[in-house]
Amino acid sequence: MAGLALFPLHHVLFPGGSLRLRVFEQRYLDLVRQCTREQVPFGVCAILEGAEAGGPAVPAAFGTSARIVDFHVGDDGLLGIVAEGQRRFHVDRLRVRDNGLMVAEVAWQDETSEPVRAEHGLLVTLLTHILERAAPAHAATGTEQFDDAGWVGYRLAELLPISNELRQCLLQSSDPHERLQRLLEKLPALAA
Repeated sequence: MAGLALFPLHHVLFPGGSLRLRVFEQRYLDLVRQCTREQVPFGVCAILEGAEAGGPAVPAAFGTSARIVDFHVGDDGLLGIVAEGQRRFHVDRLRVRDNGLMVAEVAWQDETSEPVRAEHGLLVTLLTHILERAAPAHAATGTEQFDDAGWVGYRLAELLPISNELRQCLLQSSDPHERLQRLLEKLPALAA
């Protein structure tokens, strides 16, 4: 597959996150088949304009690659997949195939692991409590992850009740400490 095939959604996927999808459009069934056969990821970008089904939507310039880790056929006969977020990317060039599938040339936006700063310690405590109650998949995570500023920021961005616009801004930020600071500043509004 030349380039990274995109699956635009009204959802922001972060590296390390999980995504469940029901796939029914032929272009995305073909994408799943090709990604599974060739063991390659696809890209998830938030939709800025348009719908998930039908004609091509306008995707955000930043997204996350996703690797399919499981699939099943639901009771409704639709293909269901589970994918894991891997790497952030920026779309450099985009083209639309005849079938409506978008394929992008991307620049990878990898981050180095940085420790959580003392001023963001409250966010680690908050994340620990959220995961214990709401996200058992991450509850068994090793303690070293809770010292990774990028991982903590991504998990909070997924789990806190914030807008998709803010989630997209947080994904686009290349500084994990800036991401944590924005989340810290948002906490009083979330508690109100």
